[in-house]
Amino acid sequence: MLQLEGTKCSFLFCLGICMFICSVIYLSTKAPTDPQAQHGPLGCRPFSQYCQAFLPSTEGSPAWQHRDCQVESYLLGMGGGGGDLDCSRLVRELHFITSPLSREEEDYPLAFILTVHKELELLVRLLRAIYAPQNVYCIHVDVKAPQEYREAVESLVGCFPNVFLASRSEMVTYAGFSRLQADINCMGDLAASPVPWRKVVNLCGQDFPVKSNLELVRYMQSKEWRDRNMTPGIKQPASMRHRTQLRYREIRGSHVAPKRGAPKKGAPPHEVQIYFGTAYYALTRTFVEFVLRSQVSRDLLEWSKDTFSPDEHYWVTLNHIKEAPGSHVDGGWSGEIRAIKWRDQEGTEHNGCKGRYVRDICIYGLEDLQWIINRNSMFANKFESKTFPDALDCLEQWHREKVLQQATVPIQSWWQLATQGNKTGLFNATVGL
Repeated sequence: MLQLEGTKCSFLFCLGICMFICSVIYLSTKAPTDPQAQHGPLGCRPFSQYCQAFLPSTEGSPAWQHRDCQVESYLLGMGGGGGDLDCSRLVRELHFITSPLSREEEDYPLAFILTVHKELELLVRLLRAIYAPQNVYCIHVDVKAPQEYREAVESLVGCFPNVFLASRSEMVTYAGFSRLQADINCMGDLAASPVPWRKVVNLCGQDFPVKSNLELVRYMQSKEWRDRNMTPGIKQPASMRHRTQLRYREIRGSHVAPKRGAPKKGAPPHEVQIYFGTAYYALTRTFVEFVLRSQVSRDLLEWSKDTFSPDEHYWVTLNHIKEAPGSHVDGGWSGEIRAIKWRDQEGTEHNGCKGRYVRDICIYGLEDLQWIINRNSMFANKFESKTFPDALDCLEQWHREKVLQQATVPIQSWWQLATQGNKTGLFNATVGL
């Protein structure tokens, strides 16, 4: 009886081993052992068929594949949360371009102001897209940004000699004076920079370039803009006068509200005519020095402290003062500075938002890309890497291929974000986009 029980146990044990081995064999044939075999590098989303149509290809050529994707986790994993980064490895593995791509760009360095508070991945990808060693970059991190985020940005900045954090940070409030002050803080730092930058452009963390750095340089040196500031806007319409006639206060880090019972504001200083326009700009270095030192600009800044969204009147107003360097008093809305889909312009300026509207601005979806590329503005706004990741993936790859195609120096292999099968592809300038 005991012998029979022993034989039964041995049989069941052998049966279990056989079932385990068969399961392993079945699963190994059902799914690829290498995740890259199906989805490319670990964690990568494949480019959609819609996106593949924007990328250069020949008949029968393999589809484009990402080389890596996990930008945020990569940065944090390398010590970007407070430890030490291996900067040489980061620069290569995150595909930063490390040489000027043309003499034309090298001779016309640009300055950039980036105001950020969230989405580390978006910041890294934006910086990577606009980075060039001859340029200079000031990053303003909001006081209310999480500590881990700030530490990661500090570590990233430490890897580049021409990238730095603003010397003074603000707690930025939407439509508040703090948003304007953040830019001015960076301007003060950039004015002291030894980099001989020619013009400064401001960005937020949800922008992404459409023009390459070479195209930006050529656009800013074009006949219309060579010695001028770009601040699209018009005389303040009646519908916007409440912004500068009533008094407002910032609920720090939250919102802007009218001051109850406060008297209306007086006239602006120096009999300045108030204009209304975009908060985005491209400004000459001499104009920045005017902003920082002129009594007119300082008085207007002080007067603007209790207005609503002062960055939408401050720059464009100063740029309509004849004494201001590079002023453009008849500029109007000229200047392709941003591609933005506003809800109230649906059906006239664009065919609707294919992503979703937030505060009446489109968060771009993949099918918005054709409009963005056709518009060919300097930058497009807004993107979210988690809500509509395919849109940013596709525009990023399209932009990098264009950048590399325009280069007049040898291309380093690590500058490429994606490959076409086993081959390296470059943007085909004849693609009809």
